[in-house]
Amino acid sequence: MIIVTHNSLQFSTKPFAVICQLDAQNGNNVQESKKWRKLVSTALAAAVIGFSSDMSALADLNKYEAETRGEFGIGSAAQFGSADLKKAVHVNENFRRANFTAADMRESDFSGSTFNGAYLEKAVAYKANFTGADLSDTLMDRMVLNEANLTNAVLVRTVLTRSDLGGAIIDGADFSDAVLDLTQKQALCKYANGTNPITGVSTRKSLGCGNSRRNAYGSPSSPLLSAPPEKLLDRDGFCDSATGLCDAK
Repeated sequence: MIIVTHNSLQFSTKPFAVICQLDAQNGNNVQESKKWRKLVSTALAAAVIGFSSDMSALADLNKYEAETRGEFGIGSAAQFGSADLKKAVHVNENFRRANFTAADMRESDFSGSTFNGAYLEKAVAYKANFTGADLSDTLMDRMVLNEANLTNAVLVRTVLTRSDLGGAIIDGADFSDAVLDLTQKQALCKYANGTNPITGVSTRKSLGCGNSRRNAYGSPSSPLLSAPPEKLLDRDGFCDSATGLCDAK
């Protein structure tokens, strides 16, 4: 900077000092910026490592659950929704809590397998083999079970509303507390026979075939399907003991 006096020129060095001070400050800022960059980089690296370890742990957990067939080993949680399982063979396997919604299970063999708590609604199991299978507490609503083999199967508390069991083999099957449409129950009572070897319950008794007010009305979920017309019941509201049908004759 140039300072003009009366007869001479003087040069001041103060601005240069200020400039040097500013340069020093800029240098400090750059160093601090580098430090922050290092800190941020370190933090990001730690986060990536932690995330990677979490992902690997999660993968290990999923693998463990798959091997033990579900969380804590209490179910398979397997997904077979809309799957093509025609003529598949899965004998003595664990399908607890599995999802078979709308699956094609025609002519497949699931004998001896466990389906406890599974979802099979709308599945097609024409001529499927469920001999000795545990189908208790399963949701089998609107399922096709034409000519399916349910010999000695356990269907305790199973929901079978609007399912078709036409021609199904039910010798020794246990339907205790199962939810069936009245017309379907009546059709099964025509030929129900045998005793379940696991529960020791008679198939006819589990279906409610015979002379019982409770059996006359059945236990389907739909009120419209639960109570038959009065004209089909005798004066006491019982079904025919011989056939299990609600016919006054």
